[in-house]
Amino acid sequence: MTQKHDNFINGQWVAGATYAPNINPSNLGDVIGEYTQGDAAQLDAAVQAAQAAFPAWSTGNVQARADALDKIGTEILARREELGTLLAREEGKTKPEGIG
Repeated sequence: MTQKHDNFINGQWVAGATYAPNINPSNLGDVIGEYTQGDAAQLDAAVQAAQAAFPAWSTGNVQARADALDKIGTEILARREELGTLLAREEGKTKPEGIG
């Protein structure tokens, strides 16, 4: 069964009314996953959550923001093989291009 992915809005995973398949363009039989399709209400909720979070993020400690971005970058590098494989499937690229 293909994995379904929801939208992350205001700290929670939220399903939409429908899902759309993400298909590997170099192998049309390879469905990478199904992704929820947000509606206008979900878009509004996501924008409101981002606007509410922005003041604390923008006025927060610069070092804390740098540390958060460094942690994200470290995680991406640690998972480069996994993420590169997914990107190659999703975009129809070679694996080295996906990792790059």
